[in-house]
Amino acid sequence: MQTVHARNATAIALLRIFVGIFFLVLGEYKVFGTGFTLHGEFEESIRGFLQQGAFPGMVPILRNFVLPHARICAFLTAYGEFLIGLGLIFGVLTRVASVFGIVLMLLLWLSAGYPGPHVALWRYFGASLEWSVFAGCFAAFLVGEAEARWSLAPWLRARTGRRAA
Repeated sequence: MQTVHARNATAIALLRIFVGIFFLVLGEYKVFGTGFTLHGEFEESIRGFLQQGAFPGMVPILRNFVLPHARICAFLTAYGEFLIGLGLIFGVLTRVASVFGIVLMLLLWLSAGYPGPHVALWRYFGASLEWSVFAGCFAAFLVGEAEARWSLAPWLRARTGRRAA
């Protein structure tokens, strides 16, 4: 039985690192470049969401909160993606990163994944694929032992004298 646990730990660690690389790359260009945070790329994305298909309940939030506070929201998004990526790659605060990842995926789905009011139910699932796959990964990291292999968390706990949660 130990072999199955070891294979599962390896599989979830590989998935954790793979997803972490995605988020590190997505966040890196936003954090170290200025187009997304300071030169309107974030606002352009939000306007595109509003034109192309935000869920109706999300439209006033995007229009009345996100756009007026676009720079703050852009920095939160950029640094959030970057930190999620770092946390997953190094296996540190993986559950915290996963909670924020699920929230981010939910917000993106609600902002850009509305297929329309009178479509078949399966189209809602199809419209959410971009975000639901990552949300599923984050859920697995949240409930699984994502820090069991290839993680700095045990080393950090040993250095600080804390026990695993």
